[in-house]
Amino acid sequence: MARLGPLLAFLALYAAMYAAFGTASPFWPRYFEARGLTPEELGVLFGLGNAARLIAGPLANRIADLLGALRITLAVCIGIAVAATLGLAAVQGVFLLLVVYLAQSAGLAPITTLSDALAARASVREPGFEYGWVRGAASAAFIAGTLAAGQVLGVFELDAIIWMYAALLAGALAAAALVPESDTGAERAADPVGQSIIGGLRELLGLPTFRRIVMIAALIYGSHAMHDTFSVIRWTAAGVGTAASSILWSEAVAAEVVVFVVVGPILLRRLGVAGAAALAAVAGILRWVVEAETAVIWMLAFVQPLHGITFALLHLACMRVIASSVPAHLAATAQALYAIGPGLATAGLVWVSGQLYGAYGPPGFLMMAGLCVLSLPLVIGLRERPPPSD
Repeated sequence: MARLGPLLAFLALYAAMYAAFGTASPFWPRYFEARGLTPEELGVLFGLGNAARLIAGPLANRIADLLGALRITLAVCIGIAVAATLGLAAVQGVFLLLVVYLAQSAGLAPITTLSDALAARASVREPGFEYGWVRGAASAAFIAGTLAAGQVLGVFELDAIIWMYAALLAGALAAAALVPESDTGAERAADPVGQSIIGGLRELLGLPTFRRIVMIAALIYGSHAMHDTFSVIRWTAAGVGTAASSILWSEAVAAEVVVFVVVGPILLRRLGVAGAAALAAVAGILRWVVEAETAVIWMLAFVQPLHGITFALLHLACMRVIASSVPAHLAATAQALYAIGPGLATAGLVWVSGQLYGAYGPPGFLMMAGLCVLSLPLVIGLRERPPPSD
């Protein structure tokens, strides 16, 4: 029973955090439009918000590692996000909305990666604790939050987003105080090089296993770029209706939850991290080849659940490798790099996808399958280290 406490704390943290994201993420553009922002101003707002996240996320994670205070940093960042969210309701004018939104974006930027660093570490130290359970709860909470927001906004004004978002983040803040954190004082004292900002980054990038898992993730996650941008366009052109497209996307999300909670941990135990990553690559190859060749709805319905393998199973493998192979005093920095590397790769591949789809149409998906093929040699020999003893 002693181990039930940390699991429940992480479940509460992830459920509140991702329910908040699901509540507001689809509706922020409408909210700011209702506050009087023009399309051009919306572009500036969200563009600068993304820039703030790219700067604040890695910086906060690195500070958390240097201080050995991941949980405190997480709580501070959630607190900033709650205050800024409430501040949005209190300010008027484009400039003040922009300033407060940038503060909110900076506060939100590191909270998922800090949470992952804490949860992934707990998963390799605590028998009976599966990271997939908390991450699956997060995906389910995101869906629930989106559905709940849709119902609430059918009755109340768009301002309701602010109060729902702030309340759920406040719940995440309360849960953050309960999650466990490993003491990294001895490791930090024994690694003076890793205690500098650049030295820690250099040390991480000098770990072959970490470099490989980030490259594998960049290739396989990046291969989703064309699907995420052009799949519905491709399906619609082939006569697939809006309702059917919605069901196909729901299939993928449902598969993600099932793999995180049930199938993924079993596959990870039986296949190991190398086998799980290889399976994700093979599933990606099959998925994108089918998308390139056909838009027959039963075939699409067959491959859409492979998202559970190409995303969720690979994410579980990456978390296992990072948690077991990266020194605990660099865990938050590792999570930031793991998020940024594939994120930048995906951003670049979205542009590439546009060029490929514009030039070749659906056969452009074959290039996405090619990215998964390129990941296979990197999988060979990939392994996790046994969890260190306390």
